[in-house]
Amino acid sequence: MDTNTNIGIRVLLVEDNPGDVRLTREALKEAKVNNQLHVAEDGVEAMNFLQRKGEYSDAPRPDLILLDLNLPKKDGREVLEEIKQDPELKRIPVVVLTTSQAEEDILRSYNLHANCYVSKPVDLDQFINIVKSIEDFWLTIVRLPSE
Repeated sequence: MDTNTNIGIRVLLVEDNPGDVRLTREALKEAKVNNQLHVAEDGVEAMNFLQRKGEYSDAPRPDLILLDLNLPKKDGREVLEEIKQDPELKRIPVVVLTTSQAEEDILRSYNLHANCYVSKPVDLDQFINIVKSIEDFWLTIVRLPSE
């Protein structure tokens, strides 16, 4: 990843809740690092984006994926499993960002090689703080692999 370009960090948000998409977009807009946010509203769209299928044939490879678990068409668990089994995609860090606090979901996500698991808070200010914390850690502290 060349951080000297105008593109900066590419983030794929896989989220079907328009409110959470809006809040994430707002939190990342205030980011210290230039970022480009792409949104997939369900698991099928996310995999098409990542595998550059159909309308996504020229989609950029994200540097980070924010993944909700409870998605229509194909749930986040299936998406995570497919990402981590794909030699081209498995190095992309996946942050599970979901409302589920179920121990079973946490354990399964880590067993599927999620890079971290974050439960979405109900409070809006806390949600924005969580996204900013993810941004701080993954986009400014961690060194991500090049494509």
